[in-house]
Amino acid sequence: MSTTARNLTPIATAMALAMAGLSSAPVLAEEAQAEKSKIEAITVTATKRSQVIYEVPIAMSAFSGDDLDAQGISDITDVGKFVPNLNITGFSAGHNSSANPFIRGIGLQDHLITTDPGVSVYVDGVYLGRQVGQNWNLANIERIEVLRGPQGTLYGRNSIGGAINIITKQPDQEAVTKVSAETGTRGRIKASMFTNQAVTDELAFNFNMGFNRRGGLGEFTNLPNAEYDVGENQEFHGRVSVKYTPTDDLRLVLTADANDGEGGTRPFTVLIDELKDVEDSLYQAGLRNSMVAADPYDNATSSINTTTVSNKANGVSLTAEYDINADYGTKFIFSKRSSEYKAGLDDDGTAIAHLHFPERGEADQTSVELQLTGYLGRSDFVTGVYWFNEEGNNRQSPDEASFNGGPAMLALDQETTSRAVFFNLGYDLTDDLRLSGGVRYTEDEKTASAKVHTLVDTVYAEREWDEISWELAANYTFENGLNWYGTVQTGYQSGQYPARPYFLITQFFELGGFADNATAANAAIQSANGFVASDNISAINYETGFKGQLTNDFSMSVAFFNTEYDDLPYQVNTVTSSGFATNNLIVEQTSRGIEFESTYYVTDNFTLHSSFGFMDVDVEEQNGIKPVAPLTPEWTASISPSYEFELDNNATVNTRFDISYRDSMYGEPSSDPGRMTQIDDRTTVNFDVSYAPANANWDISLYGRNIFDERYDDARLNTGAYILVIKSNDASEFGVRYRATF
Repeated sequence: MSTTARNLTPIATAMALAMAGLSSAPVLAEEAQAEKSKIEAITVTATKRSQVIYEVPIAMSAFSGDDLDAQGISDITDVGKFVPNLNITGFSAGHNSSANPFIRGIGLQDHLITTDPGVSVYVDGVYLGRQVGQNWNLANIERIEVLRGPQGTLYGRNSIGGAINIITKQPDQEAVTKVSAETGTRGRIKASMFTNQAVTDELAFNFNMGFNRRGGLGEFTNLPNAEYDVGENQEFHGRVSVKYTPTDDLRLVLTADANDGEGGTRPFTVLIDELKDVEDSLYQAGLRNSMVAADPYDNATSSINTTTVSNKANGVSLTAEYDINADYGTKFIFSKRSSEYKAGLDDDGTAIAHLHFPERGEADQTSVELQLTGYLGRSDFVTGVYWFNEEGNNRQSPDEASFNGGPAMLALDQETTSRAVFFNLGYDLTDDLRLSGGVRYTEDEKTASAKVHTLVDTVYAEREWDEISWELAANYTFENGLNWYGTVQTGYQSGQYPARPYFLITQFFELGGFADNATAANAAIQSANGFVASDNISAINYETGFKGQLTNDFSMSVAFFNTEYDDLPYQVNTVTSSGFATNNLIVEQTSRGIEFESTYYVTDNFTLHSSFGFMDVDVEEQNGIKPVAPLTPEWTASISPSYEFELDNNATVNTRFDISYRDSMYGEPSSDPGRMTQIDDRTTVNFDVSYAPANANWDISLYGRNIFDERYDDARLNTGAYILVIKSNDASEFGVRYRATF
């Protein structure tokens, strides 16, 4: 038996149970019609119109707010443990609050302003241009939708891997207040409050605020006065929404949110001796593994400015919906958001100031979307226009940053403007067969500049891209409630400028810039125009699947997909004589696989949730070497059994286990074992036991997260001079949680 098979034995067992239920579905479906269903189908807005999740012709997962509470999911990183072929890492600039989602092998390890994520994240219909510094606390959440595969027609640019929709609770007329408090090991202190109140029949609001703190995993061994430990973090967050309904046809929702977090840098270690024979390596510079902290969760830096990280974000949005008549409606979404962070790594991991990169970044974005929806007989449609603008920068100061012991700098700026128009049409050919399709035209414009050395002049660049994305789909509902769908969909991402263009220093040196010839060298660099953006990235996905509620106690979905990517950039990080360089390896990639999810009510008290994903990624050979997709496990799986007891006093006890498996993967686009970037597989286990008295408005829970203290790597980067190993901040934690509703 293979290692993978052994590791998946518990998951495979659950899958066998689920498939056994599927095989008997046609027989049981008739009997189920007369019984009340135990499963509540989630209504989603993945197609920018309300549909039951089974009717949406794409592979997607959805979590209601109650599901999130039951699984103890408190941030978006946790979501990545329970969705097939989804992997969310927390690596970015040493930060401990960033999120980098990878869906079906597509994502982004970087964070600089000239890079764009391959998976788009939306909050209440507002696209988040940056995924560092945002408010990832999942409080006041109605549901989360994870759409897998390119979503270029309705979600536009930067969704070539998929999209994640976070939908918050809208104010309504129900008067309710909820409080929650949590304390546990590793210094966990967490508290939140949510209230929803009606002011008048036309005006209502809701408000939530919270604080979340978690202790660190290691110490800064040479800086006993550091403000935070390694991996420690704390954050305040809040959101307020006001809904005004002056008439039955008009609804206005104004929302504002903010978060403010600080902590210590993410745990990491550095491998130096392993590259002792490499020219210009840290070993050749005199550094050794013995100079790095012995415990990989400690940190041996002597630079105080690389110990503390922070993140802030705030935003405001206005959503207006107007029903023109019974068949037509409009929706307008306006948003402004700002985010900033301070982070950075002491890349050499020693007390010597050899490679230190403290960094700051900020971004401001504005977006406007106008939609028109309607019904025409057996047809329904959604069409609209979209506008997005983002300005941002990243800074590394030569007064703080160092490269090979000397001062280093980076001043990177970019402004992006995106415009789009889209149309999507659905037609019910029969009561059981539905056809749909859509098209989107996008224009992107980026203006960027970079300065990488005090003697090298700033370089400027500007470029435009455009693309037509489209989608065709069909879905059919069988008599037993099973839905079949088939989809062909495309996605698009505009090109990107180099994130760390330190090659400009090399050009400057080769042109005699350090020999009193700076003026001529800078003129030659400007003329050569090496700071250029890549071409469009495009994707096409062929997918078919089945989903539905087959009986009153069993629902499932299964998807088979084949996705082809053209001009896809893989980031390759290397240390050159000029600086830490990030280059794009442009590849052709094909991803194919299968995804399965199910919910099975084994008895009235025993429920089994499961997910399973398999993916094979084939990358076109490059110069005799076959790359691999980074941070992409071949197998993903989860199983979540839960059981509810009723005691003699009518109190209830709910028990739940959540087991998540992610296969081994590579931290870079190479599977060469000599590069030592393979990341081991991991299995994490959570539990939650809650007690609720009969007719009470409160419950109390005992929880455990990662109860077997599985320590694993989030990323591994071989720079050619050293190997950077980013450790996960996800250690074991046990605690008590109290919740009450008034």
